[in-house]
Order: sequence, then C-alpha cells, then structure tokens
Amino acid sequence: MASALSSKKAIVFVAQGSEEMETVIAVDVLRRAGIQVLVLAVEIPSGPVTCSRGVRLVPDAYLGDNSIKISTFDAVVVPGGAGGAEILSQNAQVRCILSDFHAQHKIVAAICAGALAIKTAGIQSHLSEPLRITSHPSVSDQLVDEFSYKEDRVVVDGNLVTSRGPGTALEFSLRLVSLLVGADKAREVAAPMVLNFSL
Repeated sequence: MASALSSKKAIVFVAQGSEEMETVIAVDVLRRAGIQVLVLAVEIPSGPVTCSRGVRLVPDAYLGDNSIKISTFDAVVVPGGAGGAEILSQNAQVRCILSDFHAQHKIVAAICAGALAIKTAGIQSHLSEPLRITSHPSVSDQLVDEFSYKEDRVVVDGNLVTSRGPGTALEFSLRLVSLLVGADKAREVAAPMVLNFSL
C-alpha cells in the first residue's frame, strides 16, 4: 500500500561494503511512510555500490553533486557494515553533515558499525553530558569511553538514534518514522508488514 508523500526528507548514505539489510530496510520503511528518501553514495560515480554480502545497489545520487540541497533534508541515516562504515566515518563531508544536522536538531541516525561515524563527526565533543548510544557489539569498545553506551536494541537520545545490527533494522527504521511523522504513521506502516511496533 503506497503512502502519500510527506514533506519530510531523509538521506540514507551508502558506500562500498555497507550492510545491505540495514540500508535497504531503512530506505523501504521510510518510503512506506511517505518520507522522501535519497540514497546517497560517497564514492566517485562508477555504477552500483557492492554491499557487504555482494548485493549491488544503485544510489540515487553521489555526494558532491551540487544540485542536491543537503540543508533541505530532515534526517540522515548511516548504515553499518564494517567496510562501508569505515568509508562513511572517514569521509569529511559525511562528518560535517552529521555534525551540522545534530547541531540543528535534525535527526541523526546510525545502526551497527555506522555508529562510529557519530564518533568521528565529533558530535560528543560539543556536549557537556555523554550521549546515550548503541552499536553492533563488535565496535562497542571504540565507543564506551566517550559515550554512555547502552545495549538496548534502539537508543534515542534527543535527535540521535542508534541501533545494533541487521536484526534490529526494522525497529530502528520504524522509530525514525515515529520521530519524523508520528507514532500513528509508524503503526500504520508496521501493520501490513505484520510487525508489532510499540514505543
């Protein structure tokens, strides 16, 4: 069932080695809610992006395309996947976007190893209290000293949303829907997917 487009817009980053479930589920669920999603790759355009398990995705656009007005978006999502997360967390433009969005109280979201991009963006360094965050267990040791690390499936701290891995991608994405367009819309999207969704 298609949903009417809302005025809300989200960027989902993708890079070589991104985790495909986390990327595609975020795109799919947000679009089911009528949120306009741009799948944005960070590498120089060269065709599809090959994800961590070999799934190939064709991005909507590439970072650096001056026709894209990043400032008009309401949320940004960083998927995991070890290789993709490393590329995204080390990209200067991605780090700047994450920092700017957080400062503007727009949604900044990361799942799995994508949480490392929150660290490299330096968001925590501007705050007096440690941000609550989670990630895939394999990268937790890189986050526990700087953040208030949690093991919940989805962690929300103000406008920062983090989650653990492929198995939590649906909950993560529905929480983003809830924050962007309301809990009622999240439940509406979850029902035909045969999912139980509760805040």
